[in-house]
Amino acid sequence: MKTKLFVLYGGKSVEHEISLKTALTVLQSIDRDKFDVYPVYITREGVWCHRGRLVERVTDPNDLTIPADPDLANPARSLGAVAAKLFGGGGRQVALPLLHGSNGEDGTVQGLLELLDIPYVGNGVLSSAVALDKAAAKAVLSHAGIAQAAYLAFRYADWQEEGEASIREIEASIGYPCYVKPASLGSSIGINRCEDRVQLLSAVEEAFSYDRKIVVEEEIAGREIQVAVRGNDRALASVPGEFIHDQAFFDYNEKYLAGRLAMSIPAELPEATANEIREQAIRAYQALDCAGLARVDFFLDRTGRLYLNEINTLPGFTAFSMYPIMWERTDGTRYSELIEKLIDYAFTRHADKQTIRYTRGDGQ
Repeated sequence: MKTKLFVLYGGKSVEHEISLKTALTVLQSIDRDKFDVYPVYITREGVWCHRGRLVERVTDPNDLTIPADPDLANPARSLGAVAAKLFGGGGRQVALPLLHGSNGEDGTVQGLLELLDIPYVGNGVLSSAVALDKAAAKAVLSHAGIAQAAYLAFRYADWQEEGEASIREIEASIGYPCYVKPASLGSSIGINRCEDRVQLLSAVEEAFSYDRKIVVEEEIAGREIQVAVRGNDRALASVPGEFIHDQAFFDYNEKYLAGRLAMSIPAELPEATANEIREQAIRAYQALDCAGLARVDFFLDRTGRLYLNEINTLPGFTAFSMYPIMWERTDGTRYSELIEKLIDYAFTRHADKQTIRYTRGDGQ
C-alpha cells in the first residue's frame, strides 16, 4: 500500500512565493509508485485548500494555487474540512510542511500536526519556534558556548520609548557597519546593512514593519559558509559550501530573482576548518533540539575564526538550492532520495513518541 503524503505549502507569510517554488520541485520529484501525493495549499489569508490526490504532473508554481471554497473561506472552517477529508482517512500517512517563515516554519503547523498525531517531516515545535526567532536562538546557542557575532535585540514597545538610548547602545557596542533584521523571518526579507545612523533608523523602521522584535548584529568580515545537517538523534553533516559573490550583503532579489549567485561545493577550506564547521553545525543542531533537517550558516573571518550566523530549519529546497546539492556532493544522495530519507526520519521520530507515557504508573 502506498504512503499518503500531504504536502503543505503557500502560507500566510511574506515567503509565500518561495514556498511555491519549493513545493513545485518536491512534487515533481516524488516517486508516485511509493506515494499518493495530496497537495494542500494555504492561501495568504491562511485558508486551507485541496483538490484531493495529485494525478497530473505540475510544471509551474502558479499551477499549485488552489481557489478557496466559498463555503469554507476562513482558516478555521477550511482547516476542519481538510483535517476531516484528508488527515482523517487512516492508513500510512505523513505530512511534509514546506512553509517558509511565519505561520509554518515557526512551530505553529508543527503543533497542529502533533495534535492530529500525524508524522511530519522536519523540526518539532520547540526547535522550529526557537530557530526562527533569531534572538531566542542566539540566546540558546550562546548558552551552549557557540561563538556568534555581537548582537542586541529590541522589542517595538521598548524602541518606541527608548529609541535614542537604544541607538547610542548600538553605536557603542555594535558599531558600523551593522545589520538590522526582523527577529522571525528568513530569505533576507527586511534585512539591511547600515553604515551610519541615517541608514540605521531607516532599517529599524523597515524591520519593525515585519516583526515586533528585531536583532542588530555586528558585521563579520570574511566568508559565509553553509553546511547541511540531517537526522534525528544521530545527526550527519554534509561537506561545507559557500556562495561566491562580491557584495557585502545579498538581499532577497539577489538570492531569488537575479540568478547571479554561484556555488562552491565543497567550499575551498583546509580540512581541519571543514571538520570544525561540521562539528560545530551538529553541536548547534543538537543545542536547538533539531530533527529531520536544517542548514547551519557560519561566518569565517580573515583570521580563520568561526562565528555561527543562524540555523534555518526549512532551508531552500529546490533542485538548485544549496541544501540538497551539498548532500549530493557529500554522499551522492539524489534529490528524490533525500526527500525519502527525511520522510523516514519523520516516521522514526513519530514511532519514538508513541513510547511516551501519558498516564501515571497506576493508570490514572
